Amino acid sequence: MNRDFRAALLLIMAVTGTLGAQTKERIPILLRFDDWGMSHSVNVAAKKVVEAGYPVSASIMFACPWYQEAVEIVKGEPHVSVGVHLTLNAEWKHYRWGPVAGRSAVPSLVDSLGFFFPSRAALFGNNPSLSEIETELRAQIDRAVRSGVRIDYLDYHMGAAVQTPETRSIVERLAAEYGLAVSRYFDEVDVESGYAVPVTNKLDSMVSRTKRLKPGGTKLYVIHVGMDDAELGAMEDLNVFGPKGMSKHRQSELDAVLSPQFLSVIRDPRFRLVNYRTMIDERSLQSMKRPAIE
Repeated sequence: MNRDFRAALLLIMAVTGTLGAQTKERIPILLRFDDWGMSHSVNVAAKKVVEAGYPVSASIMFACPWYQEAVEIVKGEPHVSVGVHLTLNAEWKHYRWGPVAGRSAVPSLVDSLGFFFPSRAALFGNNPSLSEIETELRAQIDRAVRSGVRIDYLDYHMGAAVQTPETRSIVERLAAEYGLAVSRYFDEVDVESGYAVPVTNKLDSMVSRTKRLKPGGTKLYVIHVGMDDAELGAMEDLNVFGPKGMSKHRQSELDAVLSPQFLSVIRDPRFRLVNYRTMIDERSLQSMKRPAIE
């Protein structure tokens, strides 16, 4: 991003982000970036987002091999609110990961090779132990806390950690124990989830949907960025429902959120950018409510 443009953007956000009656009346937009730490290519894209300088929420997969690089990228960046992307699935062919707690501690969560299952259906078809799910989610949160960055919230990769009322209760209990928010437990309203939008239309979709936003709730954008390079291009989803051309989707989402067109729209005085740290400070953890529908 052009240095002068970034400076202007930060100045505008500093002025328009002032708390008070005027701030409360503006439409809050929350950009949540998922899967940071999944791979180096994702982290390269994540660094570009962080360098853009606007408030974001970064969901890091602490079960993945590249999480330490992601931690280094977000460390010392006050505009980045960091969350634990609770992970019970490993969906990529030839690139699998397993439990932080160790496969022997949570045998019902892994396949015959000790890796997480590629889908929720496969995981829950294996009758996973609730106590083992709690053990693994706790291990991921503990690793995050020990990483040296401030952790603000929890969310969940592929929805596996909140698949059933019982597993959702585990997530809620851990959030309360560690003093963390849970994504979608404020008043978030989903606006954009990039994989549903064709690669060629992501920027137009993001800009047009943002322009049409009306007051009511916090507008949540769930974004997956990455580089369309050899690493991500070689990754193939083991699930038939998984996205084709994943690297191209992620590159297109990165290009969209960094585009002058999108940045111009979110600078509109009708909007204000927030992250989960903002939500906690303004709303408090006590205001969270389990969403009626995901």
